[in-house]
Amino acid sequence: MGFAIKKLMKSGLINVKSNGLLSILTFSEKRKDLLFLIKESPRTLSEIKDHFDVKSPEILPRLKEMEKANLISRKEGMYWLTPLGKVSEMYFKPFLDTLSAIEANETFWKEHDLAGIPETLLNRVQELRECRVIREEHENIYDSHKTFVDNIQYSTRLMGLTSIFLPHYPQMFLEMARSGTPISIIVTPNVFFKLKNEYSTEIEEYLEHKNASFYVYDNARITFAVTDRFTSLSLFYKNGTFDLRDDLVGFDALAIKWGEDLFKHYKENSTEIKNL
Repeated sequence: MGFAIKKLMKSGLINVKSNGLLSILTFSEKRKDLLFLIKESPRTLSEIKDHFDVKSPEILPRLKEMEKANLISRKEGMYWLTPLGKVSEMYFKPFLDTLSAIEANETFWKEHDLAGIPETLLNRVQELRECRVIREEHENIYDSHKTFVDNIQYSTRLMGLTSIFLPHYPQMFLEMARSGTPISIIVTPNVFFKLKNEYSTEIEEYLEHKNASFYVYDNARITFAVTDRFTSLSLFYKNGTFDLRDDLVGFDALAIKWGEDLFKHYKENSTEIKNL
């Protein structure tokens, strides 16, 4: 996180000459960590020293600086967050989490077109901080997304949107429907017409299953899947071509919830297909 703060300092977004609250928290990892530690519960000096494995001369100056800045106060031998400290922590942590999420996959966010992610979800990008880019090395595009396919077979439900067509998708989705797995798929018009023209038998059978639903969304520039196990996100490059090799994948609860809300956004604006 220090690297991200340094970049903001160089860019001028953080004023390196500031002597106020911003500098108190951003120019010291220890002060930042103290804010989060004391937020969990009030601490004695001894508890703070034990937590950071430091001696008094190392931590007391940081505590005094934070007291002077009215971020913490000392009462009856315990350090507490002040009302100002509580407000600072409440907004500072999401800021750091957002930087962490962007920095962890900086190239992915920089190279791709983010227009397919609604602003409300992009504002929650910090929820994807545990996600990592998985790159498929196969030259054959039909072998791509192997990690995605491998994880699908262990999932008990599937929701997703695809703006591209891969030949193994129709059969894979049909097999999930046959197995009774709850599955809900959104496609773009181009994908829908290809499925309708070339895979009508599979789609008609798919639609017969009560656990399966099918939607069309106009002009989506994104492909993603959400299961009970993971969220997988694929995007277009800024030049308009689809990235078949890189998926942003997360297995934690925050990433899955983010993916579910992304699906909800697209489903609410899609047309359901009940028969061909």
